[in-house]
Amino acid sequence: MKIYTLHKKQKLPITIDQAWEFLSKPENLKTITPDYMGFFILSGADRPMYQGQIIQYIVTPVLGIKTKWVTEITHMVKNKYFVDEQRFGPYALWHHKHFIKEVEGGIEMEDIIDYKVPFGILGQLIHPFVVKPKLEEIFEYRKEKLESLFGILK
Repeated sequence: MKIYTLHKKQKLPITIDQAWEFLSKPENLKTITPDYMGFFILSGADRPMYQGQIIQYIVTPVLGIKTKWVTEITHMVKNKYFVDEQRFGPYALWHHKHFIKEVEGGIEMEDIIDYKVPFGILGQLIHPFVVKPKLEEIFEYRKEKLESLFGILK
């Protein structure tokens, strides 16, 4: 069983309260997800994030195939971090840790995603050609979108 990790950091010229205000609203996930993903929230985004929250989405990650994705907010400390874990969806495992901390001139966001692709050895074979590049692309879009919304910390 191969578990992969994606690790991203980004600095933004905003306060920790502004960052938390944006990140703690599940509906903002659509704003920072590429349009081609067909991201649509089915339920669970009717209030700010809380531990135990179940959020259901439809995503179209590859080949136009619509997929239901159900995540749970399993851990959360306001203005510090939260964790979302996939309950049902396209991955065999998805554990996404979101950290925010104050730095000079703004905040630093850190994402650590531990994930496992489905389909055993076949999934492992396509990971470097399909899954990993797609995740890199999604997180690059997210980085650029957050910079367009909040600016760049120099």
